[in-house]
Amino acid sequence: MIAARPVPPLAIETDLPQPYLLFLGDTIEPGFAKTAFGLRDWARDKCVGEFACSPDAVSTGLPHMRPAAAYAKGARALVIGVANSGGIIPISWRASLVEALSAGLDIVSGMHVRLASLPDIAEAASRFGRRLIDVRSPPAAIPIATGRKRSGKRLLTVGTDCALGKKYTALAIAREFRNRGVDVDFRATGQTGIMISGGGIPMDAVIADFAAGAAEMLSPDADPAHWDVIEGQGSLFHPAYAGVSLALLHGSQPDIFIACHEAGRETILGTPGFALPEIEEVIALTHTLGARTNPAIRCGGVTINTAHLSDAEASALLDAEAERLGLPVADPVRGGARFERLIAACLA
Repeated sequence: MIAARPVPPLAIETDLPQPYLLFLGDTIEPGFAKTAFGLRDWARDKCVGEFACSPDAVSTGLPHMRPAAAYAKGARALVIGVANSGGIIPISWRASLVEALSAGLDIVSGMHVRLASLPDIAEAASRFGRRLIDVRSPPAAIPIATGRKRSGKRLLTVGTDCALGKKYTALAIAREFRNRGVDVDFRATGQTGIMISGGGIPMDAVIADFAAGAAEMLSPDADPAHWDVIEGQGSLFHPAYAGVSLALLHGSQPDIFIACHEAGRETILGTPGFALPEIEEVIALTHTLGARTNPAIRCGGVTINTAHLSDAEASALLDAEAERLGLPVADPVRGGARFERLIAACLA
């Protein structure tokens, strides 16, 4: 796990009740369960098991247990491990959430819908004396962006789509920077990153006029040798979420960006009919738009999520893409020499 320095003032609760029981609802698309997978991979010591309300739901591979059993194992909160389109909490989940409250668990949610706005959940929480914690709550008094160049160095992850590795890439880069003695902070911009690191700003919950200002607030002036590694959101090519991505790019003013992609993905997740852009299109557009607030912006490399490929297939793809693009290309989870070359290129 990567610890981040708090960035005041953050309107989130950083002292979350732990350990967690990860709730997967009835979600069958792994991409929508990225919160659960992220916590499993980057905060495994905080996770007791998983719970779903459908036998067809995706699995993190953690022990499956009902809330009462999880509480007996030490769990103190049910974390909604799903980040679906619109951030809704469907009726099909409600009975399971009430079960968790009755078992003694608080509920931690990163959804857009506020837990207390659901009468049955609010009533159960009151009856059982449990907390309802929404981490997708931006801080108050976010300023409008100024575009002023700030001291310190910044790296931002961008992508061809949502839920394909921007957070994992940022976490892995921040960890490797730290291993090399670099003064660095991971800056979370989504609910999962906030739960992992304990601080951040949920960019997609910020009013549009203030989104770039939130990105400036998240990565303030720092020592010239300090790095902020900023978790990217969405994609500049996404038909719904490009606005969040652009505000984050302008406000972050990254010196370096890393383009992220998932091997084999051909269409925008949850948006049929929209093909993914090519990696080089993402690099070119990020250069063009990012130069508005940092003319010195450059691409430090590419990461590709090769989780569905064999070792041999992944090696062949990563090497071929590195030769084609003329950039370091690596899978941050696989690591190795390719990832070390990407890190060196970022720090060069």
